[in-house]
Amino acid sequence: MTRQDSWQDSWNDITIAVVAGDAREQEIARCARDAGASVRAFGFPWPEGGIKGVTLADSLEQALNGADIALFPIPGIAPDGALFAPAAGGRIIPTREALAGMKQPGHIILGWADANLKAHCEALGITLHEYEWDVDLMLLRGPAIVEGVLKVLIENTDITIHRADILLVGQGTIGSLLTHTLVSLGARVHVAARNPVQRAAAYAAGAESWSLEDLPSLLPRMDMVIGSVPKQIIGRDLLATLRPSTLLVDIAAPPGTIDREAAAALGLKAVWARGMGARAPVTVGRSQWSGIRRRIAELREKRA
Repeated sequence: MTRQDSWQDSWNDITIAVVAGDAREQEIARCARDAGASVRAFGFPWPEGGIKGVTLADSLEQALNGADIALFPIPGIAPDGALFAPAAGGRIIPTREALAGMKQPGHIILGWADANLKAHCEALGITLHEYEWDVDLMLLRGPAIVEGVLKVLIENTDITIHRADILLVGQGTIGSLLTHTLVSLGARVHVAARNPVQRAAAYAAGAESWSLEDLPSLLPRMDMVIGSVPKQIIGRDLLATLRPSTLLVDIAAPPGTIDREAAAALGLKAVWARGMGARAPVTVGRSQWSGIRRRIAELREKRA
């Protein structure tokens, strides 16, 4: 059997490196090993007793060396190029030298890549597969994210969600799930979105819908503001109109919806609630694996 044939018929000759992330990556590594792949791990919380059949690497270079596929986390890459890796202090940066150790042609499956990672991969002939905004995977991990956001709201306020004025800036997949949930909990939900179809859907769900141009008059009335747009919309001028007690929660990919530095300077409480899928790592890890497995299966079919 040739190596090309083995990709189509069996996972036994595929080496997967699971790099960075949180407890979700533990479950992804288990799933990859259960599929038959050889799995190496680096940079996520390592459970006591390890993960049966998964090898813990001593370095990023060791994890990537000879790997056919590298799995990086969903949460966005930091401005300095570091992957989401709380357990490693957020200091795992996929350098060109480390990536060069991957087997060619290599593949990286991740949430999304920054310009530096894209440049490294282009130079090395590594293909990137980004899935941060895949709607099916968003929906599969959506309930855990919503639960995580509710936890943040409850822990950082001294009022109930019920009857609170809550503004959602953005109404994508996760934003719409939050709208339905918050409405069902009795909140007075307001949605500001650029897309008129999204505004209409929010209205149909029981929220008050607004355009982004309405933010200056809307923000001063809010108890909580949740941003889900990966573009800074609420800057210092808008933040200055808020009541001191208003809670700001940003769940968007970098740079986020809210200028959190300006918020801190103004004495406002701002929480960057990325990685909310970690609320239920087993459930979310399995849902992420369903999408990752599909992409690997597609690669195998192309190589057949």
